[in-house]
Amino acid sequence: MAPENSFIAVLIKIFFILTPFFTLSMFVAMTQNMSRTQRNSVAAKTMTSNLIICLLLYFFGVPLFYFLGITLDAFRIGAGAILFLTAYDLISGKTPPLPDAESGDIAVVPLSIPFTIGPGTIGALLVMGGSATTAAEKMIDVSGIAVAVLLTGSMLFVGNWIEHAIGRKGLNILSKITGLVVAALASQIIFTGIKNFLFSK
Repeated sequence: MAPENSFIAVLIKIFFILTPFFTLSMFVAMTQNMSRTQRNSVAAKTMTSNLIICLLLYFFGVPLFYFLGITLDAFRIGAGAILFLTAYDLISGKTPPLPDAESGDIAVVPLSIPFTIGPGTIGALLVMGGSATTAAEKMIDVSGIAVAVLLTGSMLFVGNWIEHAIGRKGLNILSKITGLVVAALASQIIFTGIKNFLFSK
């Protein structure tokens, strides 16, 4: 696979795994009583925390596997299963109860964790970090992750406009479509782990 195609593949995969339309719907619901300046501040903090958390998880993969003594393929199967549950929640339309936006800063919790970066996303990033073996692969992965996070974050800045353009039903439909894509990605992660586990010896 050419580097450009690898970058695009990583970008698309991470963009969908971050469940941008679900996060956007939660962001709009939680900031509807805020001023534009306040919404932009929350969007900027959320995007920044998303980038930091994603990169930390990506580079923490290999040390974690080594420390716990588990194989990458075993973690692939577990992470894929959790990611599949995330996809199921998106498709079924389950939404968690919204905390009181007035009770504190909502950028990191819950907008970054767990709305954008949930258990499935954490597992997928750890697996990706553990799978990259060369500096070139890591550079492509990090670039794809960064652009995906920036795209997802940019959507928050125009969240109200997007909601007015396509409506809440439109956001729900896009969230369900995202769930289907995430389910396919989860299945691929699981199948790769099973195949490598069975045929690597």
